Amino acid sequence: MSVLFTSISENNPVKSGDAEALIEPLGLTIDPSESDDFQTLLAAVHDCAEGVAALPDYQPIPDQLKYPRENIRRPSKEEQVFGQAWAHRFLIRGKEGGVLTGKSVSLKDVIAVAGVPQLLGSDIIPSWTPSTDATVVTRLLEAGADIHGTSTCENHCHSTSSYTSAQGTIENPHATGYSAGGSTSGGAALVAAELVDITIGGDQGGSIRVPASFCGCVGLKPTFGRVPFTGVSSGDSLNDHVGPLARTTMEVATCLDTISGYDGIDDRSLGSSKPGSTDFATSIKGTERLDGLRIGILKEGFEHDAVSSSVRHSVLTAAKKFEDLGATIEEISLPDHLHGPAIWTIQQRMAGAQTLLGQNTGRRGLYMTEMEQARLPWTDEGFQRAFPSTKNVIINGLYLMSRFPGLYGKTANIGRQLSDKYQALFEKFDAIVMPTTPVVAPKHGKRGQPVESLKPSMGLTINTAIFNVTGHPALSIPIGFAPAKEDDQIMLPVGMQIVGGLWQEEKVLRVGHVWETHYDWKKMQFTTDQN
Repeated sequence: MSVLFTSISENNPVKSGDAEALIEPLGLTIDPSESDDFQTLLAAVHDCAEGVAALPDYQPIPDQLKYPRENIRRPSKEEQVFGQAWAHRFLIRGKEGGVLTGKSVSLKDVIAVAGVPQLLGSDIIPSWTPSTDATVVTRLLEAGADIHGTSTCENHCHSTSSYTSAQGTIENPHATGYSAGGSTSGGAALVAAELVDITIGGDQGGSIRVPASFCGCVGLKPTFGRVPFTGVSSGDSLNDHVGPLARTTMEVATCLDTISGYDGIDDRSLGSSKPGSTDFATSIKGTERLDGLRIGILKEGFEHDAVSSSVRHSVLTAAKKFEDLGATIEEISLPDHLHGPAIWTIQQRMAGAQTLLGQNTGRRGLYMTEMEQARLPWTDEGFQRAFPSTKNVIINGLYLMSRFPGLYGKTANIGRQLSDKYQALFEKFDAIVMPTTPVVAPKHGKRGQPVESLKPSMGLTINTAIFNVTGHPALSIPIGFAPAKEDDQIMLPVGMQIVGGLWQEEKVLRVGHVWETHYDWKKMQFTTDQN
């Protein structure tokens, strides 16, 4: 439908030749006989845009009288831990009497908190300050949690390492000089060190599960849409997940009960349950056995070349213990699992570039317009400050969109096919297990040339990114320690990933809970390299 107009404003900036200039880079032209009409139509849409831009935005208004923000500040040197784990310190006290009363929480620094500057691990632009609270923030406070601050994330969340944030490096709480994982790096370190009970992270390729694995936490990427993404900075909306990290599966389950359910805003969560209707914590509480459950050991998850022999041995040893708990285990194969990283890469690069450039559209939800106004338009000065991973997303995305038109849609279709193939497996198996990460935490990389800067993250998401594509719930639990690659005297946590059918978080949490209540992972050390 054409734009309706009665007259063009006197100050309208559209001039002759503007329509032609817009389509010239596409190799397209306008017939000279139509040029004046398209100029008029372009001028009309400009006036329309000016009118919409002048309207007030529509952001949810948080109750800051009920939940005041106390002492918002950048942490002092004395307050900082593990390098730069905190982004901002503050306190918001939760309502008394909820299921999370007495629990301390940090939030990944991509989750909106009204009045708290957000850094996104970047210095491309100055920090911006949201005027609203993310849905998960409101729900945590209503459940009684006290929020103690935002925790540092990696640069624009484009890394699974923990040295890319413009605010500084995050140290692994088990060994200085080693990665805490990313991009929920600061929060995982805080949880592992018992400085907070729970952190809320974002996961678009493994950004909850990778730091959980490296730091020795329990981290859950729920089913796509289980938890509303409202008020969380997006990358690719098909891969967007938000979820909890804690020290126990029970804490993760209690938090998931609190934050899940459609909020009337985010269309990703249209298929989720009614808020407050789940009871994962109660359903797994007191469960001591896994009798009758069938657990698959995914061959491709273990036999990938990137998986170290010590991690393979550790996770296989831990998985075999399910038999002692009553479950039946069986090796299974899904060769298409190996396509996951490539499918994820295409989706993330194309949609990620559009998001960074302010061109992503098509979802019903809360748009972070204040952030977009601060970030756009890009300047070369800002681009030069970006970490190589962010530059690479823009360059890759623009290339793919220009050279492979229609490829994003095809990857979305193939991703749905992968999801269907996994769902077929979950008709026979209650859960599938594999290593969360192929190695224990590596040493920090360093900022240098692009390939050098990106190398420490390469290959870390071979078993995690596919489940962002398929949407299946995936839980990482710590199952012991294995030696660092560089020094066999340094022992670092190993994570086992437990994956379930869509909307089957209860099974995933039950499997993790029963394992951790029978075995003390902190006393389990795997020092051999046998297969």
